[in-house]
Amino acid sequence: MNLPTWITFSRLLGIPFILWGLHHPTPEIRWICLGIFLAVAATDWLDGYLARRLNQVSDLGKFLDPLVDKLLVLAPLLALIELGQIPAWGVFLIVGRELAIAGWRVNQPQISGANLWGKAKTVLQMAAISLLIAPLPAAWDRPSAIAFWAAVAVTLMSGLTYVFPSISIGDFSKNESR
Repeated sequence: MNLPTWITFSRLLGIPFILWGLHHPTPEIRWICLGIFLAVAATDWLDGYLARRLNQVSDLGKFLDPLVDKLLVLAPLLALIELGQIPAWGVFLIVGRELAIAGWRVNQPQISGANLWGKAKTVLQMAAISLLIAPLPAAWDRPSAIAFWAAVAVTLMSGLTYVFPSISIGDFSKNESR
């Protein structure tokens, strides 16, 4: 495994801490969870940057990166359902899209990197999760909910661009490898 792939794999290490912290959701611990989540999420950019910069893009990295992203997104979303912050059916839409696209990608002859819609989906999901993890005042409930539902919508739209590449949703339809 090369350095970018090791960095991708290291993102998994933050998930148990985030889950433990959200199971004990004091404001202080939630801020710590947010810090861990943001640090781990930042490695998503770092591994892709290094893979391109060091010319170490690999099929393993192209497979592992979206898988680890899914785990990093789904773990806190499931904890947030348990805390009653988001509805299970919204998370089900995200999980359904992720499983469907993962299954679809496995059957492709060549592993492609995320397209721009997929990257936008990941960024929006991580921003929404960050807002939901942070122990913000009640005035932030609506913006956090809007961010969550925007993430759900972009998640579904990005799925359509994988299954039906001829559909052009804005200028984001071009496939771009990491």
